[in-house]
Amino acid sequence: MKTQNFGYKKLYIGGELLDSVSGEREDVVCPATGEVIAQIAKAGTADAEKALEAADKGFKYWSKLSLAERTEWMTKLRSAVLDKEHELKTAMVHEMGKTYGGAAEDIEAVVNALEWYPAAMKNLREEQIPDYENTHTHKMISKPAGVAVAYLAWNFPLLNVGFKLGPALAAGCSLIIKPSTLSPLSTYMIGEIMHSINFPAGVVNIVAGSSREVATPMTKSKIPAILTMIGSTATGQKVIADSTTSIKKLGMELGGNAPFMVFEDADFEAALNLAVVLNFHNSGQICVAANRVMVHKNIYDKFVKAFVKRTSELKLGFGIKENPDVFMGPVVSKSDRDRMFDLVEDAVSKGAKLEYGGKVPEGFPEDGNWIEPTVVSGITTEMDLFRKETFGPVAGIMSFDTDDEVLEMANDTEYGLASYIFTNNHKRIERFTEDLEFGEIQINGVKYAIYLPHGGIKNSGIGHDCSHLALDDYLVKKRVSTAL
Repeated sequence: MKTQNFGYKKLYIGGELLDSVSGEREDVVCPATGEVIAQIAKAGTADAEKALEAADKGFKYWSKLSLAERTEWMTKLRSAVLDKEHELKTAMVHEMGKTYGGAAEDIEAVVNALEWYPAAMKNLREEQIPDYENTHTHKMISKPAGVAVAYLAWNFPLLNVGFKLGPALAAGCSLIIKPSTLSPLSTYMIGEIMHSINFPAGVVNIVAGSSREVATPMTKSKIPAILTMIGSTATGQKVIADSTTSIKKLGMELGGNAPFMVFEDADFEAALNLAVVLNFHNSGQICVAANRVMVHKNIYDKFVKAFVKRTSELKLGFGIKENPDVFMGPVVSKSDRDRMFDLVEDAVSKGAKLEYGGKVPEGFPEDGNWIEPTVVSGITTEMDLFRKETFGPVAGIMSFDTDDEVLEMANDTEYGLASYIFTNNHKRIERFTEDLEFGEIQINGVKYAIYLPHGGIKNSGIGHDCSHLALDDYLVKKRVSTAL
């Protein structure tokens, strides 16, 4: 497998591309080969402080621009991103192992967010409040909240950027983006693009470094008005704990453990196809992955057999543009691959059956993080594969008998992000829509779009990405009452 070297990428702070104050650099490693494919300037506490100061100045400028002026800049950035689409997709393939086709989702998220959110802001209407004594008029107006700090996960490097960049900029907020050091390359390239078009200084800043030296100081700072993140529940809890030096708005998309319920009357092929995609797309490294596939006992054996067949047909490989038929790449790190093996071992030791995969495939670079797409049947509630967020290419399948049983199993988790139901029974759909404890309930299909709310309940988060609801994280409301 031939990789590409992307050179050295600098921090983007205050409109400038900068080395870190310490001069420290971090290698970016390709998970397909283990090769170093780039270096980034590794931020430290001094760089985080510079970014906070720059964002504070940037907010004072950006928040005073009209929506039309902000829209003009966002449109210019959108065009510049599209001009670098191939380079950005190739970077994502190299930095976290996704396919070239999969990387298109990330680009789409950025360009759609930069176009959709200015229109959404324009469509916001002042709320008029009636005065029952007829002595005043009252209205609610929305204003930008302040500096936002965004902590982003590595699994969708630019999709995650788009989900934060769009609403923050449209609302009039400045932003500091901290990408994961596992996949910072494409985000740093966004900084280069913004520098090339002379985007207003300090409005967007990009720094990656250790949580201790970068995230913790920013979280504890009194400068940010907003902390927003996409990541694990444990990280979210730490951010909340560290944030209490001042009152900040919080927006968090955290862990998931989605049930994927297939009833006897379901469209079998539709359910099968989506179960495979939701387990192995992006190497299973998706917060809305179908972690727990629950199939009615009368079609369970048929479903498992068909699922294993489909899984065995998936093409594993390095998903560059020249390999368009690759469906699944490596996982992001050796530790994540080892965690997959541990999940399988725990399940099998407790009575589950390894149906397919569960090992390192032959013919791939030894220093890469390769694992076969894996299917485990007969999982139970005592297994880690049921309890923990998988976040990798291991599908756990279990059977159920009654509606009461599967509803109880589905809700038996600390998480509450996505859930999936396949049935044609309308009374069942009504009941499960009411009783499932998840922020998203998808029935007989799957759809995600920039205009559709994406958010969880329970330990899966606060607030929403996408849709007009995402703007709430970046706006404050003022009541204006005028005596008649």
